[in-house]
Amino acid sequence: MAIQLLEIGTQTEQLAACRLALLLGVFTEDNRIAEFLKVARSLLQIDSAILAFQDEPYIWYSSATGCQPFLAHEGASLAAYFDGADCIDALHPNYAAFSRHIRDLGAGHARLLGFSLKDGESVIGQVLLFDESAEIFDAQQKSVVQEFVQGLVSIIKLRVENAELKELYEQQSALNFSKTKFFQIIAHDLRAPFHGLLGFSEVLAQERDSLDESSIQNIADYLFDTAQSTYSLLESLLNWAMAEGGRLVYHPINFELSHAVKIVCDVLNSLAVKKNIQLLNDVPEGLKIYADINMVTSVIQNLVSNALKFTNTDGTGKVTLRACMASKGVCLSIQDTGLGMTQPQIEQLFDPKITVSVKGTAGEKGTGLGLILCKRFVEMNHGEIAVESKEGAGTLFKVTFPLALSHHHALEISSQHGDKPEETA
Repeated sequence: MAIQLLEIGTQTEQLAACRLALLLGVFTEDNRIAEFLKVARSLLQIDSAILAFQDEPYIWYSSATGCQPFLAHEGASLAAYFDGADCIDALHPNYAAFSRHIRDLGAGHARLLGFSLKDGESVIGQVLLFDESAEIFDAQQKSVVQEFVQGLVSIIKLRVENAELKELYEQQSALNFSKTKFFQIIAHDLRAPFHGLLGFSEVLAQERDSLDESSIQNIADYLFDTAQSTYSLLESLLNWAMAEGGRLVYHPINFELSHAVKIVCDVLNSLAVKKNIQLLNDVPEGLKIYADINMVTSVIQNLVSNALKFTNTDGTGKVTLRACMASKGVCLSIQDTGLGMTQPQIEQLFDPKITVSVKGTAGEKGTGLGLILCKRFVEMNHGEIAVESKEGAGTLFKVTFPLALSHHHALEISSQHGDKPEETA
């Protein structure tokens, strides 16, 4: 049996799981694996070499024709044969069994030398050098290669540390962006409503005696609407800031999706009536999901609010909620007959860098944070969110949540008596 080599980029579907190999640049001009094995072969004047990393699906084979991977089959683990030793050669008690194992992998040989890649007591992988020569490796050769192997371990440690530092840098950059976005919204989107609140409050306080009932009512309506929208913005800002900072508590339970939908529809029905839009709840009972009920309710509220925001107020508008079983869980759809979106708008929908907000059909303003929060909450609950839309023909959001883990300990709600949620066995 011969080693079944693979072409990089064509048959290597599991390369994403080869973390160390990727860090050593298998796809780049700086391919440290290929260079290392080439030099190792040169040091011993040997034909073939293998590098294997712990728990990675591909083993790397080097010869005069180049460096290529092959798929490690079950039971291909090499670490056990070393029995804690740094090197395995003809003098090692497990050499005979180790040699047979390597032949079973397809690597025929007359002589074989193996080295353990170790970081302290932790085994990273193994290096094997072999060919059909009958010449015995001397002690000096083994010592030189051993030092060379430790050099590779040092390179691996540096690359891992560099990758971790890069990840931390990217996280910090994202956090800094979030802070900047947060203060931009505070400076821009909160300033205007507070100016309005202060201005009309002053008019009401100083000129109340000169105002008729209609004017007072108009001012009161403005103050209420502005205070409500400002509160919603603050709530979204705080939730978004906590989500970005990783301070939101994720507490999943089994519960009926229809309950969360009913809560949202009850809350937003007055807005729908005010805008002359039909809000239709067609979500059936009995569909139980496993998720954080507060996050799910927030997602539904944001999506329904958004649908109402962009649906026409001429009496023909509809926002419909439906749900059904899907291959990945329970799929909730929210369909509106509103303004719809262009393809560029769809592509930028969940982009936190987009700061321009489109006004609703009644002049409503927003920051675009709602949809960003929706995506974040859905992902935190191991779900999926997708959108379909056509300009002038409405928008359809589809959110998939995981199924309830079992029928036990599901959250049951009595809608007839308004009972508080409680877990029942």
